[in-house]
Amino acid sequence: MNNHNSSISDFILLGLSSNPQMQKPLFAIFFIMYLVTVGGNVLIILAIHSDSRLHTPMYIFLSILSFMDICFTTVIVPKMLVNLLSETKTISYTGCLIQMYFFIALANTDSYLLASMAIDRLVAICNPLHYDVVMRPQRCLFMLLGSCTISHLHALFRVLLMSRLSFCASHVIKHFFCDTQPVLKLSCSDTSSSQIVVMTETLAVIVTPFLCILFSYLRIIVTVLRIPSAAGKWKAFSTCGSHLTVVALFYGSVIYVYFRPLSMYSVVKDRVATVMYTVVTPMMNPFIYSLRNKDMKRGLRKLRDRLHSQKCQF
Repeated sequence: MNNHNSSISDFILLGLSSNPQMQKPLFAIFFIMYLVTVGGNVLIILAIHSDSRLHTPMYIFLSILSFMDICFTTVIVPKMLVNLLSETKTISYTGCLIQMYFFIALANTDSYLLASMAIDRLVAICNPLHYDVVMRPQRCLFMLLGSCTISHLHALFRVLLMSRLSFCASHVIKHFFCDTQPVLKLSCSDTSSSQIVVMTETLAVIVTPFLCILFSYLRIIVTVLRIPSAAGKWKAFSTCGSHLTVVALFYGSVIYVYFRPLSMYSVVKDRVATVMYTVVTPMMNPFIYSLRNKDMKRGLRKLRDRLHSQKCQF
């Protein structure tokens, strides 16, 4: 790394706004959002853990997704909050690559978890009699380990590729964290080959779970349309509503940011879209899954009653 970057020791993260008067209001907004994200996802994990009726593959995947969302936002938001109150707004070159690695790894793990949850819904609706056999614990564990392995290998490859670039002049990243596109913009190396590799590899890694989700829901729609009663159709579709909402929020912003050439990169528009899937979506996930899901509501009530009874004992 030092051979390629001997002239740079750190980067400056420009952040969401360069207006000094906006720093404290932005800090307050994102600090509250971060607390809500952590608190909401912890509640989801505790509710699933405390209710034995929620110990099914779908909710196990959801609890892991909630944990990943906490880690995902923690990789980005605390550093952003520090920079909002700091005058230097710097991040070391090594720190930038580490942040990039965990951001990519956790984002892709989220993507594969959403695909695993889609497969779970596919089996539950289209092949309910064989659900326990198909979604047995060993297979769910294999899906989870496969998701993490592919995601971390993808992140490692991406960071190794970025570490070979040279940064000669500007070291101001026009973003609030070390993302691939804004860092590529700074390089004085020829990034054309890197862009092709990044785009190709991103297509392979991100499109695969997306196509899996798409295929699963096409099968689900065909199966549900064959159900004769309207009540039966609504009941089947209602089990997928929360998952589909999260998928739309996550993939909508990801596709907008990453599936375009570097020449079409827009600082302001891409920062807004990135905030959607790095901060807003992890914050909204607990609300989406708890407000539209009877099982989760029951689990949260059970957790509340348990905490209340423990409080009364003291």
